[in-house]
Amino acid sequence: STLILSNNRLACLKTLRLIYVMCFVCVCMQAIQGNDITVKSYKVESRITSRFAHTTVKSSVVNSGPNAQSIGFNVEIPKRAFINNFTMNVNGITFTGSVKEKSVARNLYAQARARGKAAGIVRYSMETFRTEVHVPPGSKVEFELHYQEMMQRKLGVYQHTLHLQPGRLVPLLQVDVYIFEPKGIKFVTASNTLGEQFSDLTKITHTKEKAHIVFKPTLQQQRKCENCTESAVDGVFTVKYDVERESNAGELQVSDGHFVQFFAPSDLSPLSKNIVFVIDVSGSMWGLKMKQTVEAMKAILDDLSMDDYFSIIDFNHNVRCWNEDLVQASSIQVNEAKKYIQSIKPNGGTNINEALLRAVQMLLRASNQGLIDPRSVSMIILVSDGDPTVGEIKLSTIQKNVKRVMREEFSLYSLGIGFDVDFDFLERIAMDNRGIAQRIYANHDAADQLKTFYSQVSSPLLRTIAIHFPENAVNNMTQNRFDKFFHGSELIVAGKLQPSDLTTLQSLTTASAVKADIHGLDSVLSTHQHSFTGFARQMWAYITVNQLLAERSLAPTANKKRRITQRIMALAVEHQFVTPFTAMLVEGHDQGGTERLIADSPRDSKHGLERKCPEYSFLFCLCYLPHPFDFNVVDNDPHFIIHLPKSNMDICFNIDSKPGHILNLISDPGTGVTINGQLVGSKKMKNNKIDTYFGTISIYSKTHGVQVIVGTNRIDLMEGRNNHSFSWGATAELVLDRMRVTIVKEGHVTVMVDGKISVMVLLHRVWKKHPVQVDFLGIYMSSDNKYSTRVHGLIGQFAQEPELKVYGVHEGADPKKKEATMEVKGNKVAVTRGWQKDYRRDKKRGSDVYCWFIHNSGKGFIDGSYTSYILPQLDSFLTAI
Repeated sequence: STLILSNNRLACLKTLRLIYVMCFVCVCMQAIQGNDITVKSYKVESRITSRFAHTTVKSSVVNSGPNAQSIGFNVEIPKRAFINNFTMNVNGITFTGSVKEKSVARNLYAQARARGKAAGIVRYSMETFRTEVHVPPGSKVEFELHYQEMMQRKLGVYQHTLHLQPGRLVPLLQVDVYIFEPKGIKFVTASNTLGEQFSDLTKITHTKEKAHIVFKPTLQQQRKCENCTESAVDGVFTVKYDVERESNAGELQVSDGHFVQFFAPSDLSPLSKNIVFVIDVSGSMWGLKMKQTVEAMKAILDDLSMDDYFSIIDFNHNVRCWNEDLVQASSIQVNEAKKYIQSIKPNGGTNINEALLRAVQMLLRASNQGLIDPRSVSMIILVSDGDPTVGEIKLSTIQKNVKRVMREEFSLYSLGIGFDVDFDFLERIAMDNRGIAQRIYANHDAADQLKTFYSQVSSPLLRTIAIHFPENAVNNMTQNRFDKFFHGSELIVAGKLQPSDLTTLQSLTTASAVKADIHGLDSVLSTHQHSFTGFARQMWAYITVNQLLAERSLAPTANKKRRITQRIMALAVEHQFVTPFTAMLVEGHDQGGTERLIADSPRDSKHGLERKCPEYSFLFCLCYLPHPFDFNVVDNDPHFIIHLPKSNMDICFNIDSKPGHILNLISDPGTGVTINGQLVGSKKMKNNKIDTYFGTISIYSKTHGVQVIVGTNRIDLMEGRNNHSFSWGATAELVLDRMRVTIVKEGHVTVMVDGKISVMVLLHRVWKKHPVQVDFLGIYMSSDNKYSTRVHGLIGQFAQEPELKVYGVHEGADPKKKEATMEVKGNKVAVTRGWQKDYRRDKKRGSDVYCWFIHNSGKGFIDGSYTSYILPQLDSFLTAI
């Protein structure tokens, strides 16, 4: 979600001119963005105290260029972290953040804006924090972001990750991780994941209770090569550690009026398991995803012990069982199961409901027949990559159906492959049945991700664990009853202390007791410079908020949801967490400068910005910046938008051709890729003219022998003799050799070739009974696509940007549209200032893209005539123009 520091009206302060936008996005990017800027410093500091981490990211940047420009500050944060503070200082003007309930933040923001005060809102989003500030030359900007998270123990290790992508050489680049564990640190490592040249640069200082990890490469050490100006620092800095444990009773810590109980017993024998693997084998699993699932399953089956029982269910539109009953994991049965897995050929739809019900019935039957050891652990592991398309498809009904038949002693674990699966649903159905969900990223190491997840749940050590405290000693306790404990994990309970005269607190966990001094830890923390003294208070709030968020997602009524939401908001505001129900209000303080509101503004002719501030160098402005447009587009009937990044200009033209004609968009013999579109006509004439639209788009890779044909009714994928068809009614992801195809239900298809060429085809549906219009397609291609130097086509020819100049801007026949002359490719072309639509975010209304429009089907701008781009077949390449 986007933080916009004004919407239609802009606040101006009498200081310096500045445009500021903040948002969260979900893409990998450089930490510092901008041209002609000097990054003075980039520092990351994490203070981990008793498994709770407080991380601060700071950077100091100067606009050293001759012009005003935007400077970006981007931080990729862990998925489970909460942002809890942000400040920015621009030439002495400080912006500070405070977390409020969303409605309160919006009201305060509106009031500040009405007073002409600089203000903005940071709302909850995903895993990348992004800030952009537009400043005059010579400006100094300092950014500072804080976030907090609780370390989770997996496979016997706590792992702390920091994403380092400064994007350029930095005179002072430093990472410090301070760890303080009162019971002692067992080991600490910082494996080198940034590249071989950094292998000896991480220094670790380690005593019994404390550790300091520092990474501080010099400017020369940061270079990709000896004389390079690019930074090689680009990746994840990872610290792993574990703590000493005195007994299996756990570790109880008390600080700042709160307590935290850690429970991670060892030296216990694993319990036997009863597992039903439920595997999606629908058509969307075809290719690399299925190959990696098979690879992972073979390793997982080998890991089963003779005490375990298992079976396999695979499903598409039908449901099949490898064996109708659980069987012992003997070497013979495991080998038979591996052969069965190897023989699966994905195709068809997705019937999740019936598959899960069959899995539960299998466990019930085994239990009723006395095959299940009462001390064993029974679980279902679901692996799927898409939404249900066959049988019961309503997600809430599937969740109720499974919940109704599941016994208390059974658990469901959900693994969602890729981003097309409804992960929220997988998470809800897992939590509702005493399990967890995890997203598996559909890339080259998906098999390792599957195996790692299984390792975390493959060794159950305890069942039905309860952690108790004396009555009247504590309150507001987090979850203290747990279904299972797995080897290498940890159970954590936190809460508040009741006012009392007690000097110690005791807990009782499965007949084991542990005590803690109520005041001892606070005095220890106060002597450690880099410890986080408020860890227990914040950890309790962190756990409570996360548990309430999970509880809310399962709440059966709107009234219960509202009550839980109120509790989340109150806690998040008190502890300054940005959550789905709170927002951070960021306010600017101008050190006593005069505030005023400028009501009038011209429209920026290039970007369509509302600018309410005159071009005074001493004014400070906040305004809305549109998302940068960096795509080449063909949409509607058909309108072309060509983005020219070097000129920072968008050029538009239409092609007036006939229904049935196939137009070449990209023809690249060098990469073996051709992209063509076939026109369809409207149902009848309008103004004595048949409008044409793209009804079919073909992406063909000759090198790999794969063709994707996207129509308004279906999507066909052809690889040699293997042909597959998909409807628009299902979400799917297909990973082939060097090609990835993603289908979003009734939305769009994205095709990625070789990781270098990305194409998105957007589906436009119209009312079936519309007298004129028909369903059609739009196509969007990134300006960053990597073609060969031989590329051509209506769009491809602009991969090598032509020199152009626009001059003689004057009033046109339409007072809303300026006219001018453009010099390009040796031609002088009359152009008109106008706009076309980008429908990626809003398919109904679209967003305006301001461009210079070229008439006569792009004549003078494209090479030759548009008729030269008409081809005989969808997989044809362009001949010489």
